[in-house]
Amino acid sequence: MKEEPDARLGGFAPASRATRVRFLSAIPSWRETFVGGPAWGLAMTFSAWYALWLREHDATFHLDSILLLYAFGGLIAWPLSLFAGRCIVQDRTIETRFAAYLLCLVAGTIGVTALLFALDYRLFYSQWHAATGSRVWFFQALFTSLSAYYQFLVLGVRLYLPIGAIALLLASLGLARPQ
Repeated sequence: MKEEPDARLGGFAPASRATRVRFLSAIPSWRETFVGGPAWGLAMTFSAWYALWLREHDATFHLDSILLLYAFGGLIAWPLSLFAGRCIVQDRTIETRFAAYLLCLVAGTIGVTALLFALDYRLFYSQWHAATGSRVWFFQALFTSLSAYYQFLVLGVRLYLPIGAIALLLASLGLARPQ
């Protein structure tokens, strides 16, 4: 039985029951969120520390700030990536599940960490920006954020190697296995 579009919704049909069930089943449990999130954040923190240590930059002045950035990036990215991956992988083969979790964890972790970096970057440079809400302020905020994303992609992503790549593969393999 097909649902008819509701005139109050502008001709759009409400989500089917199967879509709602699929969406709700993709939400991570409290245990997965409160155990997996900190574990992923810790893995990303260790990855950043180890990459800096390999490059002999572990004594950097801002080491605590860098490690906190990677920790919170991983912590916040885990449940979002897990949800996105589960939305994609339902009723798929193990290879597809592995690829989807790999993609979602990479995009989520780098994306959230870059967002946190851009917010911090924007906060620092906002003291020299025009009045909030003006056209000039909008362009300053936009280009400051874009330059922060670029800087993170150039300088920050390499701190995920080599430990972050290993953690990514292990997590994706663990998530892809049949439940």
